[in-house]
Amino acid sequence: MDSGGCRMNGGGGGLDMISLEDLESVSEEQLELEEPEPEMEEEDLDQGGRLLQYWRDAARGHQVEVPTDMAQPIQQITSNNDGAHTREPVPYTLITRKEKCGEVLYEKRHYEKAHWACITVHEDTYEQSICYGFMKIMRFICQQNSAGSYLGMTIPIVTVVRTDESNTTLSRAVTVAYYLPTPYQNDPPRPYDPDILIEQWPAAIVYSRSFTGATNELSILHELRSLVEALDSPALGSDSFIVAGYTNPAAAHRHNEIWFLERP
Repeated sequence: MDSGGCRMNGGGGGLDMISLEDLESVSEEQLELEEPEPEMEEEDLDQGGRLLQYWRDAARGHQVEVPTDMAQPIQQITSNNDGAHTREPVPYTLITRKEKCGEVLYEKRHYEKAHWACITVHEDTYEQSICYGFMKIMRFICQQNSAGSYLGMTIPIVTVVRTDESNTTLSRAVTVAYYLPTPYQNDPPRPYDPDILIEQWPAAIVYSRSFTGATNELSILHELRSLVEALDSPALGSDSFIVAGYTNPAAAHRHNEIWFLERP
């Protein structure tokens, strides 16, 4: 697993079957239907154990292992996504919006400089890299930080994605990034995990195009080409971009965005 710098210089991301958002779709009835693993002790079959088993079942499709120590952060994020807690959006200023026949082709936005917690992961597959990156970020959010507290959720969770020169193949190395909530922007808590870096990303001009549905390699490359076609003469990097995820991947109409960054 490689780690590296992750300033806002391109990227994208989304989990097909696992993400910080997935847990919102898990109801008590669903958990009651899950069969426990044979090695789990009876006293462990509480809500945390059922949630962990749910994640393990979901991860199996991507050949991803969810370790036992994920039970606590999974349960903590679930309990804090009960509707009483709001998720802070990453702030931006809308500069302009291009529309055609009532369809928004893209928005041009300005994002201020801000601190992000990020990790670069390089696994055998794109989906595995995102899954393992998200799990590490979850641990950081859930008390594995110098503040010793649950930091709170922000949206979107983004991943920096890199492509080959022809924009036809995604690199296995992806950067998963989490915007630190406002109370922690001036004094970011330190992560206990040395693979997670706290970066102050510079202010940036972003070209953003919304799309719905799954975020896998095929859909991301399709949306990438759609944004390229919609932009007239963008001053953009050609080998990296961002995919931002806002809603539960299990939802029928998921809200995602492709972001391109304007070069200085």
